[in-house]
Amino acid sequence: MNNDAQRAAEVVRQVGGVLFGKEREIREVLLAILANGHILLEDIPGVGKTTLAMAFSRTLDLDYRRVQFTPDVLPSDLTGFSIYRREQEAFVYQPGIVFCNLLLADELNRTSPKTQSALLEAMQEGQVTAEGVTRKLPAPFLVIATQNPFGSAGTQPLPESEADRFTVSLSLGYPDLDSEISMARAVGLTRPVDYLRPILSRDELAAIQADIHEVYMHEKVYRYLAELVRATRNHVSLSRGAGPRATIALVKLAKAAAWYEGRDFVTPSDVLGQFPYVAAHRLTLSPDAVARHITVEETLRQIAGSVRKPPIEARP
Repeated sequence: MNNDAQRAAEVVRQVGGVLFGKEREIREVLLAILANGHILLEDIPGVGKTTLAMAFSRTLDLDYRRVQFTPDVLPSDLTGFSIYRREQEAFVYQPGIVFCNLLLADELNRTSPKTQSALLEAMQEGQVTAEGVTRKLPAPFLVIATQNPFGSAGTQPLPESEADRFTVSLSLGYPDLDSEISMARAVGLTRPVDYLRPILSRDELAAIQADIHEVYMHEKVYRYLAELVRATRNHVSLSRGAGPRATIALVKLAKAAAWYEGRDFVTPSDVLGQFPYVAAHRLTLSPDAVARHITVEETLRQIAGSVRKPPIEARP
């Protein structure tokens, strides 16, 4: 493992010190950040999503902002707006809350579709257009969005086009018993997250993201990756499969996973390990599958078992 990968592992360790028992989920969020992607957390309130975002902003030296999405949040709250300054005798643009490195979009599925769509340009292009003027966002620009379980009070499903912009989706879930005891012991006058210090700078993160792009992937692994994604489009339990953005996201995540493990090449196991995180939020179960209580997770396991994994475990 190279020095940068060791420091990335230290980020996981430090964040794990304030979010107990969630090392696998913390690692996955870091991989998405290293792949310059956005993260969707699908969970109930109160399991540590805000702590997770704050911890990453501190360990990666990222400018952090949080917006609580409610029905009255407007698109201009995100993108910015102009107000008249009498002393300047002119309208002056006030940047919106998206002008940061790491945005926590909390309970995104509680706000209106119009406000949700204001994030699309920012997430896809790293820019916003307000009042006819396009402005670039700081780099990197990453979104960690949370959504309450569908059916909770005041929620509505994310539009498919918006869900597709998220590189991965995952759930933190409740802590196990030992982790909850550790959490209880840590209760005090100060928050553990306040003691976290930067381990990687923004420039170092950008350099790592460029290095990950150069990780080698064999043609047979590319084919295996594409076959996994394509298998979601004709599965009997799915009425909607994953689109081409899933293929792109899976390439980036598999390379990030290989880099994190200290390798300069991707194995089929890297692809398979990231496949559920990339695909789950992009799929829609068929009415028959819903009636038979078939889950997306079960369907993804069936797909993974049906696509032959090439025997490539080393770089040629």
